Amino acid sequence: MRKRTIGAIIFGIATLIVIGFTILKVITGEEVGFNEVVAIGSLLMIFFSAITWGNKEDKDGILLEEELGQRITEKSSKISYYVLLIFILLAVVFDKNINGTHNVFLLAILVLAMIILPFVQYLFTKKYH
Repeated sequence: MRKRTIGAIIFGIATLIVIGFTILKVITGEEVGFNEVVAIGSLLMIFFSAITWGNKEDKDGILLEEELGQRITEKSSKISYYVLLIFILLAVVFDKNINGTHNVFLLAILVLAMIILPFVQYLFTKKYH
């Protein structure tokens, strides 16, 4: 079996175990904390990376170092940025509707998210001038 497949299976099972444990905590009325959320996010991140990218040794799939891999990374990063920006905007709107006030930290993250892409693009254009 290939390393990619083995890694995907291991991280998929680990993710399901942590999700199951978290669901059990919710059912029993325990508080779901920072550790569970970060563990689920980290394991899902590694799982999707394992099923997406190939490796040189097995010569399977698209390599991150190849031109196609770089192009996929570039396009998916930009799409991810805009999707995250929309989720933050929705969080601000829902927070305002639910609590009746604006969360200053959430608004600061929204502003930061709005300016970070143009700022990084500006820095890169300065690099090439």
